[in-house]
Amino acid sequence: MALRALPWALLLLGPLLPGQGLQANPMLTSEPPQGQPAQPPRAEIGGFTPAPPASAQEIQPLNKQPANGSGEGHAKHRKAFPVLAIDYDHIRIPFEISLWILLACLMKLGFHVIPSVSNIVPESCLLIVVGLLVGGLIKGVGEKPPILKSDIFFLFLLPPIILDAGYFLPLRQFTENLGTILIFAVVGTVWNAFFLGGLMYAVCQLGGPGLNHIGLLANLLFGSIISAVDPVAVLAVFEEIHINELLHILVFGESLLNDAVTVVLYHLFEEFANFEQVTIIDIILGFLSFFVVSLGGVFVGVIYGVIAAFTSRFTSHIRVIEPLFVFLYSYMAYLSAELFHLSGIMALIASGVVMRPYVEANISHKSHTTIKYFLKMWSSVSETLIFIFLGVSTVAGHHYWNWTFVISTLLFCLIARVLGVLVLTWFINKFRIVKLTPKDQFIIAYGGLRGAIAFSLGYLLDYKHFGMRDMFLTAIITVIFFTVFVQGMTIRPLVDLLAVKKKQETKRSINEEIHTQFLDHLLTGIEDICGHYGHHHWKDKLNRFNKKYVKKCLIAGERSKEPQLIAFYHKMEMKQAIELVESGGIGKIPSAVSTVSIQNINPKTLPVERILPALSKDKEEEIRKILRNNLQKTRQRLRSYNRHTLVADPYEEAWNQMLLRRQKARQLEQKMNNYLTVPAHKLDSPTMSRARIGSDPLAYEPKADSENLPIITIDPASPQSPESVDLMSEEPKGCGGLPPSPEEDEEGLVMRVKEPSSPGTDDVFTPGTGDSPSNQRMLRCLSDPGPRPEPEEGEPFIPKAQ
Repeated sequence: MALRALPWALLLLGPLLPGQGLQANPMLTSEPPQGQPAQPPRAEIGGFTPAPPASAQEIQPLNKQPANGSGEGHAKHRKAFPVLAIDYDHIRIPFEISLWILLACLMKLGFHVIPSVSNIVPESCLLIVVGLLVGGLIKGVGEKPPILKSDIFFLFLLPPIILDAGYFLPLRQFTENLGTILIFAVVGTVWNAFFLGGLMYAVCQLGGPGLNHIGLLANLLFGSIISAVDPVAVLAVFEEIHINELLHILVFGESLLNDAVTVVLYHLFEEFANFEQVTIIDIILGFLSFFVVSLGGVFVGVIYGVIAAFTSRFTSHIRVIEPLFVFLYSYMAYLSAELFHLSGIMALIASGVVMRPYVEANISHKSHTTIKYFLKMWSSVSETLIFIFLGVSTVAGHHYWNWTFVISTLLFCLIARVLGVLVLTWFINKFRIVKLTPKDQFIIAYGGLRGAIAFSLGYLLDYKHFGMRDMFLTAIITVIFFTVFVQGMTIRPLVDLLAVKKKQETKRSINEEIHTQFLDHLLTGIEDICGHYGHHHWKDKLNRFNKKYVKKCLIAGERSKEPQLIAFYHKMEMKQAIELVESGGIGKIPSAVSTVSIQNINPKTLPVERILPALSKDKEEEIRKILRNNLQKTRQRLRSYNRHTLVADPYEEAWNQMLLRRQKARQLEQKMNNYLTVPAHKLDSPTMSRARIGSDPLAYEPKADSENLPIITIDPASPQSPESVDLMSEEPKGCGGLPPSPEEDEEGLVMRVKEPSSPGTDDVFTPGTGDSPSNQRMLRCLSDPGPRPEPEEGEPFIPKAQ
């Protein structure tokens, strides 16, 4: 094979070797048949087509001249080898794209290098100004500036921003405020579109001959374009002012979910504008299309999210392509939704929310870091390009300025936003536990920014059906510039002036997460007891279904179960113990390592102290995730209780009596500690007791009813401490129906050692002889031992001799 390929290689290299004379191979140059032109042999080698074999004159040595001078006229002239060549058309498109991205990155870097500028003016405003300057410069040199085309915006620039927002969406705040967000997104957007469209139609009818030809459907279409809050502009402004989580998720969630309403209204009025007559059936179909567009987009996103999660189960052996699956499946969800005119934004959000918990359980930490920073980088570059091209397109586009139409549009946009927020908030606060204050309502109304989505939708209008397209675009750009520049620049000082709560910059501690989950568990139980099926109840149902079925299918191996905290702790201990052994000494041991794991590590020599490196952020995040997953889950009880079907506890009254008796015993014990004085060295004998009582016979004269004298039982476990003397039982002599003996009558007050009670008995709950009325009257002796009915507080039980 090598010998057969050699002649072809020589034929190919012949024209490229100027100093070598090559002879034609007679085996390859055969004469053609008579009457047919000569066809040089051609073959394809490695995908390239070789040049035809040269003739005998062409492969004649160049350094040899013919004998006669007539050969010079027949010699072929060739071009010199080009050392340097320029072919800009070949690399024009990727080169210009790279230049625009480089310009965007440099502008973003410059704004953060000069903090004095970025603290006053939002980044979006500066980027639009840069776009205006670049567009003016391009137009000044005689070139046509590029315009932000709708296909480029919707297919390449918008998806990274929405995917970043959907993948890292704060799901807890979003679900807790989903009802409020949906009301603002659906009802508020429809209100703004019809209110603005109706008023603009009235303005067009009263505005003069230049506006009379604009019909109702065209004005409603314009209202649907300009009424939607833009997520790109909201993200750019709200992330800089660091507003609290509630207001941020309300405004940003509205900007995300109103995409379905905007798409439906836009296509609805665009189609109706081409109809000669709109019927009731068309209106009903348009109303149904809203549910198809919104729910269809969510369904497409969920399908692709589940497929992405299932695919990530099998990537344990090839970690490099893990981030690629997240990007590709998300982008495919967006394109599939746009294919059927569904909501691509809702498809991206649904796919990101569904795939994230399962994908992160399957992929490595390096892949997680790659996904996080690549999405942040991609969305930041797209956002920068969008605002720059807004400025460039403003200079490059065709405009038609009408003072009446433009000023009316701007004024009615502000009025519609304020009225919509006030009315909807008044209705929402009737059902919210945490009410929206007037300050919150002002920030929500003031934060309704418009952006590139409205510009791109206006750019999609066709001149054939909408001859007023240039005037619409001029009004849209005016509203965008007003909301971004005026409202975007003044919202930060207004937030500081109104003292609106800012976002918490630090991460939540483990203690906060434990208490948050504990409260969720508690509220779920309260809802079950009350028979109320709130969002805690349904969230618990969903979590149990997810743990029982979904995780087993979408998470690989043992990771589908809850990770064991103790096993992970042992793994950490073993790893750090191995590091200690390899280092040759124990050094400074971190607090996470127990003495059990290092008790067998006895190095022979102790080198210089070596401090183990601290845990990385990824490892710390892994520990947080494991602790979060292993916290106490809500109860796994299927039965639901109702307060009307609860049965009374038969032991409740007995327990209450026991608690009351214990409380009385404690109070009695405290009084005895104040009254009773006992020597610290040893217990008094009966003789000493009689002597002490005999020292003051008037104060302690025995009464006729001597059998009612109490017996004080003490516990001599620690006679050195006065607190060890405790009133355990009080029994009058002669109780139980037995007559008192003469010895006991002579002894008077007797102190006996407490007998240990049998196990399993309750000395307070178990009824005894002291519960009878006569015995209860004897307890009075302890608080009133003498003839005085009301002894003063602090007076000793046994007074000293006078």
